[in-house]
Amino acid sequence: MPDPFSAALTVLESGEAPYSCYNPTGQSGLVLVCDHARNTIPRQLGTLGLPPTVLATHIALDIGCEALAIALADRFDSVLVIAGFSRLVVDLNRPPGHPASIPQISDGIEIPGNQDLSERERLGRIEEIFSPYHKAVSTEVGRACDRHPQVALVSMHSFTPRMDGQNRPWHIGILWNHDQRLSQPLLESLRRDSGLCVGDNQPYDARAQLGYTVDTFAHINSLAQVMIEVRQDLLESEEGVLRWAGLLSEHLKGALANWGVLIDR
Repeated sequence: MPDPFSAALTVLESGEAPYSCYNPTGQSGLVLVCDHARNTIPRQLGTLGLPPTVLATHIALDIGCEALAIALADRFDSVLVIAGFSRLVVDLNRPPGHPASIPQISDGIEIPGNQDLSERERLGRIEEIFSPYHKAVSTEVGRACDRHPQVALVSMHSFTPRMDGQNRPWHIGILWNHDQRLSQPLLESLRRDSGLCVGDNQPYDARAQLGYTVDTFAHINSLAQVMIEVRQDLLESEEGVLRWAGLLSEHLKGALANWGVLIDR
């Protein structure tokens, strides 16, 4: 009999989904994921004690990223796994137990609903949101690997133009850890565009355990992976999203072809 005091506390109500799959019948060898797509909070958790103005900022979601990822999925006929809840509930790109997994403070702002959580409360968020999302990503990666000899996993993110009092000049950042099969050709291609300021493991360094989702699949030799960060102010309008989707798809095509990923577009 399970210990009732160690069981996870239920977080989600009926109809609340931890993730969604866009273009689930996508046939290309590219799998897209968006870990920080939305600022939605499960109904049982209210607003985590935060006002709407804070939940609309970068600490709650990667602004513009879901729209950009959807536009890329359309261009490449790729499946896209989209996180259903805010990174403030549980960060899907950090391992459970990491200090930022369920952050108590984000960019200097205290998260009241994340203070003094019990182990049951933490476990509920992991079991009902984190684990199903990563199971879905694993399923889609496996489906792509069954169809294609070479597969790519691209994790889409966006970043705030200013952090810790410092402006961030990069328009786009390419983040990588051990696997450089996509990152290097992508960096080389982007740097040939004189109008772009391109970050190499900037504004974040993925070698500092900041890419849990892609690192999970590092053992699959036939799968190349990369994280892409686009500055949020460039994605604030539909025009901006479409511009970056077009630009990024052109550069991605070459990097994917270099690795032998079939995109058929």
